[in-house]
Amino acid sequence: MFVIDHIILLAAVLILFGIMSSKLSARLGLPVLVLFLLVGMLAGEDGPGGIVFDNAGAAHALGTLALAMILFDGGLQTPLRAIKKVWRPAATLATLGVLITAAVTGVAAAYVLDIPLLNGLLLGAIVGSTDAAAVFALLRNAGINLNKKLKATLEIESASNDPMAIFLTVGMLEILMHDMQPGTGLLLMFLSQMGLGAIVGLAVGWLSVKMINKIQLVASGLYPVMVAACGLLSFGIAANIGGSGFLAIFITGVVIGNSRFVFQRSTFLFHDGLAWLSQITMFVVLGLLINPSSLLDVWFEGLIIALVLIFIARPLAVVPFLALFGFNRREITLVSWVGLRGSVPIILAIFPLLYELPGAALIFNVVFFVVLISATVQGSTLPWAARKLKLTIPPPATPAATLEITALGEVDADIVEYTLGTTSRAVGRRLSQMALPDNTVVAMITRNNTVIAPRGSTLLCADDHLFIVLKPGTRSFVDCVFSATIGDDESNELPARELTIKGSTRVADLEHSYGIKLAADDDDSLEQVLKKTLTSAPELDAVANFTDMQLYVRDMVGQRIITVGVLLLSDDEYDNADT
Repeated sequence: MFVIDHIILLAAVLILFGIMSSKLSARLGLPVLVLFLLVGMLAGEDGPGGIVFDNAGAAHALGTLALAMILFDGGLQTPLRAIKKVWRPAATLATLGVLITAAVTGVAAAYVLDIPLLNGLLLGAIVGSTDAAAVFALLRNAGINLNKKLKATLEIESASNDPMAIFLTVGMLEILMHDMQPGTGLLLMFLSQMGLGAIVGLAVGWLSVKMINKIQLVASGLYPVMVAACGLLSFGIAANIGGSGFLAIFITGVVIGNSRFVFQRSTFLFHDGLAWLSQITMFVVLGLLINPSSLLDVWFEGLIIALVLIFIARPLAVVPFLALFGFNRREITLVSWVGLRGSVPIILAIFPLLYELPGAALIFNVVFFVVLISATVQGSTLPWAARKLKLTIPPPATPAATLEITALGEVDADIVEYTLGTTSRAVGRRLSQMALPDNTVVAMITRNNTVIAPRGSTLLCADDHLFIVLKPGTRSFVDCVFSATIGDDESNELPARELTIKGSTRVADLEHSYGIKLAADDDDSLEQVLKKTLTSAPELDAVANFTDMQLYVRDMVGQRIITVGVLLLSDDEYDNADT
């Protein structure tokens, strides 16, 4: 039997254990990264697994690749409008915030461990950044619903602060090992890392979208693989020319994720699974690298450093900056608490081992212990803290299930299957009452084993499967039409753009489908509302103003208004999230 046969079996067993442990995360109240690390530690030489793994170079390589894919997936799922809203506070925390955290923690580490100040600052730089994998996993998979402004700040900060921590770590190592002088050398390194990383990320992202939409591949399954290759290309180019590969691949993900390309939804699902596999692999391997017995030698010092990091350094780095950007006290408190450390500090702690820095083993063990404390304490208490601070909001209304059948190549349309849940607002209503966006077509309905030809009089039932042809830009509106009903005190997640629907749509159907309340008679059609409101005969692009919305005449046949545009005036859900 070949060695690779043993490796494949071992990898499969560890990955399966990691997946199974993720099921325990919600029950135990622990972040999945802690469980994955524990799986690796139990499989290591001090655990029942007895696997001997001490190859720091291999762990660094696997960790770098895994982290790159996690950041790429984070970029794919980050809306550009969220970045536009919070890029200033997020960028400040990702740069100056990391610097302050590293400095405060580093001084404390030097004193607690009785090591030179530069070595202490190196340790502070290593634990200076929050962990994107941990934050993404908690916010997206742990059932925590925060307002968009707060959630976007946490996610974008965690995804973009790794380059700063890497820069500080490498810079400190260059000072310690190669006598590089602080000042101009560090400044040039910073500009190179950030500037080249951003330029490469934007360029590769733009070119990737053009290439993906232009090329005709023989197999649809190759498109998600091609997107992954584009992300890795961005990382590789940036890293090889002196830029930050992590910043580049995240920006490339943002550019691709916010663009229109073929087989988009299946690509997102593929990369979500790939990010999970990367998390499991990375944390299990890092768990294998540590000997649990060595943590007992530094537990007291590590605990003190972790407390300084959590209760002093992180708040000092967060409070003054977020106060300047208009965050309230409760939001600032939560951001201060969500300073989870994870894979990035452990990967960076391998750097001193690779550089053969004296005392590198001590730094690695302390960092690992700090990460365990941070992830366990902060991660497990995040839901409690969010509820205690009254920052949780109801989950957005979403369809019970959707499935993208295909993206129609260069045709600007998708075929999507919707499965109606028992609480869907469409259940018990006729198809003509759905107020679907203009140019949206219900192609087929299946119920049990029966195919139903869609007509306006068709009554929709729970568990019906609707196959709908829609334009990509209307997807969010169609999702809302078939989503679950919500309470009177909750709001719909509608995109901040115009909804075009038929002029024959009734006011009552508009409210039932989208939660849009129009000050008019329920039985009136939008055409009738416009004709009653306009002071002159209707014409194309005529507008009727209401308290919180505008109605536009978008298409006419003679004097009939065929298509109406509905534009909500209050489209800034971020700024009023604290009400």
